Amino acid sequence: MAGAQQPAEWARHWSYAELPDLDLLRARYIRHTFPRHSHEGYVFATVSHGVEDIGTPAGTLHAGPGTVVMINPEVPHTARAGVPEGWVYATLYPSARVVNDIAADMTNLRGTVGFTETGVADPHAARLIGEVHRAAEEGNALAADSMLRVAVVRLLTRYGSTFPTPAPRAAGARDAARARALLESRMADPPTLEALATELGTSPFALLRAFRKQYGMPPHTWLTDARVRRARRMLDAGTAPALAATEVGFTDQPHLNRHFTRIVGVPPGAYRRERARTYKTGPERPR
Repeated sequence: MAGAQQPAEWARHWSYAELPDLDLLRARYIRHTFPRHSHEGYVFATVSHGVEDIGTPAGTLHAGPGTVVMINPEVPHTARAGVPEGWVYATLYPSARVVNDIAADMTNLRGTVGFTETGVADPHAARLIGEVHRAAEEGNALAADSMLRVAVVRLLTRYGSTFPTPAPRAAGARDAARARALLESRMADPPTLEALATELGTSPFALLRAFRKQYGMPPHTWLTDARVRRARRMLDAGTAPALAATEVGFTDQPHLNRHFTRIVGVPPGAYRRERARTYKTGPERPR
C-alpha cells in the first residue's frame, strides 16, 4: 500500500543472571549492517522472519526462517539484510567454556569442539533457541538452562566435530600473532603499520598479508573489533561509556557509540542499562 510505514528496527542485547557466560540478542534489523568482526565464544542464531545475509570466509549464507546459524569462536563474519524488509532473529552467544563443558558432559566429543556447517535447515533446533529466549525472558531458570543444553547437544551431535590440534605456526603466522599481542597491549595508542612491521622485523605488506590470512581481517579492522570487545568488558563491570571510550582508544564517546552499535547491534548505553538492571520481565517484542 502506498505510504505504508516501514517496520521499525528494535534490538535487545542482554544477559540472564541465572545463565552465566551467555549473552542473548533478539532484534529486527532493516538498515543495520554488521561489519566484519568475530566473537570470543560461539554464535547460535535463528531467523524467524525475513532473510539475513551472513558473509563468512566460505561465502555468503542466505539465512531465512527455520535456518540455524552456527559460527565458531574467532571466525570473522559480516551480516546484513538479505531482503528489503530486513530480518528478525534470536541469537545465543555462549562462551567457549559453556559449549565445551556441555560437549564433555553430554556427548562423545572431547577437546575443543567446533561446527562443520555454518547454516542448516533445522526447525527443531530453531525452536529450541527460541525456547531459551522465552524461558529467560519469563525468568524460568530451570527451563532456560535445560533448553540451552538440549539445543547445544542437538547441534553438537548433528553438526559438531573436534578441532584438530593446531600445527606449528609458520613465520608469517607468528608475526601476525606477535602483531596482535602488540596491538592489544597498545590499544589506546597503536603504532602505524610500518612501525609495527619494523618492530617485528618484517615488511608492512608481508605483515598485512599474514595478519589477514591468520585473522580474516586487516590489523586496523581487527583493532576496532578488539576495542569494542574490551569496551564491552568494561561496561559489564560498570564503567561509564565515556570513560570506556577513551580507555580503549576511541577519540570520544560518539566514536565508541558508532562502532559499538555496528558490531554489537545496540548502543553502549542500552547495553550497559541491560547489564545494570535487576531482571524483570520485559515487554514482549513482535515476532
